[in-house]
Amino acid sequence: MSTPLKVFITGASSGIGLALAAEYARRGAILGLVARRGDALASFQQSHPQHSISIYPVDVRDADALAAAAAQFIELYGCPDIVIANAGISRGAVTGHGDLRAFREVMDVNYFGMVATFEPFAAAMMTAGKGALVGLASVAGVRGLPGSGAYSASKAAAFKYLEALRVEMRPKGVNVVTIAPGYVRTPMTAHNPYRMPFLMDADRFAAKVADAVERSTSFAIYPWQMRVVAALLHVLPRWLYDRAFERAPRKPRTVD
Repeated sequence: MSTPLKVFITGASSGIGLALAAEYARRGAILGLVARRGDALASFQQSHPQHSISIYPVDVRDADALAAAAAQFIELYGCPDIVIANAGISRGAVTGHGDLRAFREVMDVNYFGMVATFEPFAAAMMTAGKGALVGLASVAGVRGLPGSGAYSASKAAAFKYLEALRVEMRPKGVNVVTIAPGYVRTPMTAHNPYRMPFLMDADRFAAKVADAVERSTSFAIYPWQMRVVAALLHVLPRWLYDRAFERAPRKPRTVD
């Protein structure tokens, strides 16, 4: 019998993170689940009594608490095989409207939270010479989307960070995987007031991510149609992009 995978996932209380937790539970993995909503994590744990699941009600912006959760997981199970930095938020934010707090919050969770997730595990993985660090970027990070400057910037930062990390870790035997979702059916996208082409269900997305990690893929975009969209956006001349998107529908500002 093969040894079960050990998987550590942030943002696991809902959306993509919850779908990933369910997919890896289905595959018999030992799970470490992190999210701010401890009640949702406890509910998932209770619904999977036959699985080894440790839960950590932690905000990824609290690097010390996240490191403590990582240390507890390693003490219980050893170094994980897969660490998935999935925690993310989206805020409609516009410069000139007093939205600096929203910009900072999005960057703290989506970018610095990813770095803080990988930090406690990287040394152990390098020593072992194996494992995978998986980061959730987004097609929204390919170009700056109007009304979503905070989110696009955070995901663009994630793209570049993961690229640099991939090159750094490759000689150490650690695989770094960049996953860029298009539109996935989650609570985050449920209230977007615009059409979302090629919308994919979260459970199907999670299965594809798990398969990609198993294949040691370094970069993947799902659904596949969004790979074409991302490629076109990447090469679109600035003047044409500006004209095409200046009147595009956008996420409403988040008002506290």
